[in-house]
Amino acid sequence: MNKIVRIEEGSDSYDLAGKVIGFAMKVHSKLGPGFLESVYQNTLAGELRRAGLKVEAEKPISFFYEGDVVGAFVADLLVNDALIVETKAIQALAKAHEVQLVNLSGSDADQRRIVVEFWCDTPRL
Repeated sequence: MNKIVRIEEGSDSYDLAGKVIGFAMKVHSKLGPGFLESVYQNTLAGELRRAGLKVEAEKPISFFYEGDVVGAFVADLLVNDALIVETKAIQALAKAHEVQLVNLSGSDADQRRIVVEFWCDTPRL
């Protein structure tokens, strides 16, 4: 069964997630709430690239079940081939957004995932 797993402090994934969160906060503080999701996604991708990170936007990811490809989704951002970043520009995250991330644990790599919600006064992660 899929579940949310915390990124362990001191790990490479933890450091990468921390960097992404820091840049998400920077983007939010400069832009504020109210833009389309694509504006936040593109701005965050640019910040991450300028920081020297590898960023792939709209990256197709395959979903496997018992070794067979049974579906696919498109990640908003894939950072350093290790962290899936889903950007949201909505007033509140729905339970479906959380479930979507949890279910991605069957994707084709052992990537960690975070959701950044830009609509609010302070970005939620």
